[in-house]
Amino acid sequence: MRLAALCLGALVLAGCDVANGVAEQTSRDLAKQTVNSVVKQRFPGANVAPYTDCIIDNATTQEILSLAGEAVTGKPSQKAVETVVTIAGRPEATQCLTRAALGAFAG
Repeated sequence: MRLAALCLGALVLAGCDVANGVAEQTSRDLAKQTVNSVVKQRFPGANVAPYTDCIIDNATTQEILSLAGEAVTGKPSQKAVETVVTIAGRPEATQCLTRAALGAFAG
């Protein structure tokens, strides 16, 4: 009986992990739309994907959720722009952005 309860609990938790993973990926994808818009405004014509990845990979969960919410309108607000600039200013993000820029010149 105890084993059955443990197995059931493990299955429920596994289901939660899958649902959380899907929600997290969906939030990241929506946030990327917002970041893409911000970066495209700053660097028209550039391949923004590597820069967007740097921003998303260095954002907090709260920042990702905030940026994901901005994707609904299709046009980033001033708050979204400020959030992207804040994230880009972090040392790890700056290093990533530098590597992305150098890669653009090498490619």
